[in-house]
Amino acid sequence: MNISVTFRTGEGENWQKEYAEEKIAKLKKYLDAPAEARIVLSTEKFRNTVEINMTSNGWNVNAKEEAKDMHLAVDSCVDKIEKQLKKQKEKIRQHKPKSIRHDSVKTLEADVNDDMYTSKIVETRKVVLNPMSMDEAVMEMEESKARFIVYRDLSSENVSVLYRLDDGNYSLIETNS
Repeated sequence: MNISVTFRTGEGENWQKEYAEEKIAKLKKYLDAPAEARIVLSTEKFRNTVEINMTSNGWNVNAKEEAKDMHLAVDSCVDKIEKQLKKQKEKIRQHKPKSIRHDSVKTLEADVNDDMYTSKIVETRKVVLNPMSMDEAVMEMEESKARFIVYRDLSSENVSVLYRLDDGNYSLIETNS
């Protein structure tokens, strides 16, 4: 990491430069690529100001802090930079690379195919079985335009299901009870 420390107002003390470089060096763990840090320290009466500009791999991270003590100003400025770097790192971690994205599309298609075979019951209806003949069931279906009707057959006392096919014809399912 390339660190440059500049004193804006007069000559700063050596401990200020070393302290700022030491704190910035700890941020190296959040960076994958080589980075450049520019630190500007300035003192005006009782105000100590620290500005940090970091660039790495296309990222520009900036922070500025004022405090009565130079240590406090450097610490809070480095904390701001650290928060920004953590946030940027988290964004990159959540963003999947292109190759992984294409693999996930294939797995989604496989999941959709699996879901076709594992269908779920989304609605349950209770039906009162009315005793009627098959002809009466067909007449009732034509009147109501329903897709199917469940009824008890008059002649055999078995439960039957009459449903309409797509071509307009009917199909009958009879149970043996």
